[in-house]
Amino acid sequence: MSTLDAHPALGVDHGEARIGIAATDPLGILAHPVETIDVRTTDPLARIAALALQRKIRTLVVGLPVRIDGTEGSAAEKVRAFGKKLAGRLPEIPLVFVDEAYTTMDAAAKLREAGRSARQQKSVIDQAAAVGILEAWMATACPPQFPPFPDRADV
Repeated sequence: MSTLDAHPALGVDHGEARIGIAATDPLGILAHPVETIDVRTTDPLARIAALALQRKIRTLVVGLPVRIDGTEGSAAEKVRAFGKKLAGRLPEIPLVFVDEAYTTMDAAAKLREAGRSARQQKSVIDQAAAVGILEAWMATACPPQFPPFPDRADV
């Protein structure tokens, strides 16, 4: 992906009670946390649609809970059903699923390293997991912007 075709993406960490949202910058280079949607008090499809339109999102990236053996279980079925509804709500924006393996655990570890207790993590853990989902997608879908230096001693 070149700088000319880079574009903003929205990452979604789907959960039964909360949905973490992250976004890239407008050029699609860096991922950052956006918000946590409480599904008990907010229509998540409406909120994600509003964020996507507001941020001019061109790709929706939804974390898919794939088992260690690579198969999908009931949790993945729920996420796929949610993704289908989201794609129906925003048909003009491509939606991709990314294996979310370990994103929540990695996010928790990073938050602990930053000095956040388990109680302090609760409000942002889903956003941090969504950042991990976006970063995983960016690492596989977006090759480096610039090739490495040639193997030359004078560089």
